[in-house]
Amino acid sequence: MLETWNNLIGGFVTAGTPINLLWALAGCALGTAIGVLPGLGPAVTVAMLLPITGQVEATASMIFFAGIYYGAMYGGSTTSILLNTPGETGTMVTALEGFKMAKSGRAGAALATSAIGSFVAGSIATVLVTLFAPILAEFAVKLGPPEYFCLMLLAFTTVSAVLGQSTLRGITALFFGLALGLVGMDQITGQVRYTGGVIEFLDGVEVVLVAVGLFAVTEALYNALYEGKSEASLNKMNKAHMTRTEWKRSWPAWLRGTFIGFPFGTIPAGGSEIPTFLSYATERKLADPEFKKEFGTTGAIEGVAGPEAANNAAVTATLVPLLTLGIPTSVTAAILLSALQNYGINAGPQLFETSSALVWALIASLYIGNVMLLVLNLPMVGLWVKLLKIPKAPLYAGILIFATVGVYGMRQSSFDLFIMFGLALVGVVLRRFDFPTAPVIVGLILGPLAEAQFRNAMSIGEGSLAVFFERPMSATLLAIVVLVLVTPRLLAWHRRS
Repeated sequence: MLETWNNLIGGFVTAGTPINLLWALAGCALGTAIGVLPGLGPAVTVAMLLPITGQVEATASMIFFAGIYYGAMYGGSTTSILLNTPGETGTMVTALEGFKMAKSGRAGAALATSAIGSFVAGSIATVLVTLFAPILAEFAVKLGPPEYFCLMLLAFTTVSAVLGQSTLRGITALFFGLALGLVGMDQITGQVRYTGGVIEFLDGVEVVLVAVGLFAVTEALYNALYEGKSEASLNKMNKAHMTRTEWKRSWPAWLRGTFIGFPFGTIPAGGSEIPTFLSYATERKLADPEFKKEFGTTGAIEGVAGPEAANNAAVTATLVPLLTLGIPTSVTAAILLSALQNYGINAGPQLFETSSALVWALIASLYIGNVMLLVLNLPMVGLWVKLLKIPKAPLYAGILIFATVGVYGMRQSSFDLFIMFGLALVGVVLRRFDFPTAPVIVGLILGPLAEAQFRNAMSIGEGSLAVFFERPMSATLLAIVVLVLVTPRLLAWHRRS
């Protein structure tokens, strides 16, 4: 425990340097703005900005990207409350009661409980990350190649099965990513494979190209092709503050939401949607009889406070499996994984030893970022609301320009641009037919690592697959993989019968 606090203090020293504080502030401000703008999200933004990893030091850029991630969760509630248009999927539930509060003239209270609840949940969740991530990493570092391969198999299965409407579509997207990961030189033999004679493919397909193409450029093209000129009416904004009664009603909901959201962030269970709905159902059930009638009518403040806390706790908790196991439990976490990969840093149990300064600076930046976001959101909410007046056409044109310049600037290669736009067209098709895109990134990054671990495991087992079943940990992980695939089908069959 003493070592953890010493590491955290060291993290604060690194994160507290003027340059890193500026990156944290820039990330928080940009994240809030992105969260406010409907249709954009942290995944798209981080993907679009991935090319900066070629110019910016690793710790600074990860602090920046993390600021964008949780800043977007703060900002997403603004559009939910004022426009009934969630800026992020995690703020869908906030719109249920928040929009009704705004219509009844209580937008300020809804925005206040949302911002303060996000701060409370984010702070508690960051303390939990500080306490539990090193313990998990210490345990995971003892795993061998068979356990690592099974762990990656679990990541493939859960991300494919959970981050989409259909398991089949998720696995199809995963295999597309795995296929991209095979392009280039074999890690072990040095054999060139699947390059089609194209010299640019010798080093493999760049993760940045895939991320920017599938997320940022796809978002712009999809909106241009299918979203049209949808407009929404804006509710009147008033000063963000709460009465004594509203404070009294909010704080228990913040705490309940935090402890509902955090466990869901640490497992691949579909991001923050499930805990926000659970929190909303909990608040509705536990509300005092005199306030229950506000649910669905004039808007109940508990219905905003609880889900917002659950959302932010879940987002912060995604760092636990990402840093300690290398498993992303949300789309944005998958992009953050690719950012680390771009620096040649492999997320996983060894990360706390090989890149200790980066990890602890990142965790310390979460504490700093939460304070920054509270200051940015409460007094400056009027400024963020003005962003809602930006027309969609120049907004998405700007994204296309930024993505093109960023990708070309990496290697000054026009070939990279063709790949990026080709992948963007693939992304439009995937999105049109409800194929999730996160498994593509996960397959591309973890595929080559899983292949290497599988070969090492087979060497240990002298060519026998029994090595995966003889070791208790790998056998347990394989059983969990089977459960992840079979349980939803058994439940669906049981409901039908």
